[in-house]
Amino acid sequence: MAREVMEEYQVFIYLMAICLGLLVGVWMPDLGGRLEWILWPLLGSLLYATFTQVPLVRLRDAFAAPRYMFAAVIGNFLLLPCIVWGLMALGPAIPALQLGLLLVLLVPCTDWFITFTHLGGGDTRSAIAFTPISLLLQLLLLPFYVWLFLGTEITASVAQQELILAFVGLIVAPLIAAYLTETWVARSKNRQSVVIALGWLPVPLLALVVFCIAAAQVNLVVASVGILPWLLLLFAAFLLAAGMLSVVVARVARLPVKQGRVLAFSFGSRNSFVVLPLALSLPASYELAVVVVVFQSLVELFGMAFFLWWVPKKLHR
Repeated sequence: MAREVMEEYQVFIYLMAICLGLLVGVWMPDLGGRLEWILWPLLGSLLYATFTQVPLVRLRDAFAAPRYMFAAVIGNFLLLPCIVWGLMALGPAIPALQLGLLLVLLVPCTDWFITFTHLGGGDTRSAIAFTPISLLLQLLLLPFYVWLFLGTEITASVAQQELILAFVGLIVAPLIAAYLTETWVARSKNRQSVVIALGWLPVPLLALVVFCIAAAQVNLVVASVGILPWLLLLFAAFLLAAGMLSVVVARVARLPVKQGRVLAFSFGSRNSFVVLPLALSLPASYELAVVVVVFQSLVELFGMAFFLWWVPKKLHR
């Protein structure tokens, strides 16, 4: 199977993994509990492989198209947070649900949005150039937005040692390791095959991650079924707002058509599995945040399939 084919049909791979995980969790609950032990190394490996596909050693490329970069930063880190705040205010005031929404909707995607940009006729080079800036900004700004939208009390209650360790061990450490790998690869053309090989790993690793989560958290998923229709409407509304915002920003910034399409896929896709370790490390009373993060990624994948049809029609001249 070609890598492009695997990435194009990744939504079905993840759905199969989740359904299988739920069945395993129901039929073999003891096994589901044991899978939690391998979840953390899987997440670390997933994020390392994913980060190696982000051109961390080519930050200078981000400044080659300043107008596009300014539009992408303003849209993702100023305008979309305002939309997220409005959507969050429409829902029930459940702290765990609100925190899950903030974790997953405030962080732009840095991996599969490049694939969808390519499939949707966008400027892949611009998408790649934006990814290191996006990753660094979201890691810096996410704590600020959580504090701004939820307040000091809730922020302090979840900022426990386990969360800090998860951030350092499962996000910062893989990020540093990926940067060192890219630096090593950049010194010789003969080493490019290493990054190419690592590019095959995110989809199967992510499938294993969602399988383990579904098997280990099946009771939580079943208990949260009642909230899923509301989440579906909210995530659909976010995708619609993100798509329309990309059209407006692209026209205001007078971007070329292909760069406007990059904005659409960047605004619509979120970095759900980068923040998943944070959601899994939250206190027990915030378990619902895990369901929010995983469910958003599934809705988003179907949303990106819609974007592949809709974006070329809206951003064509």
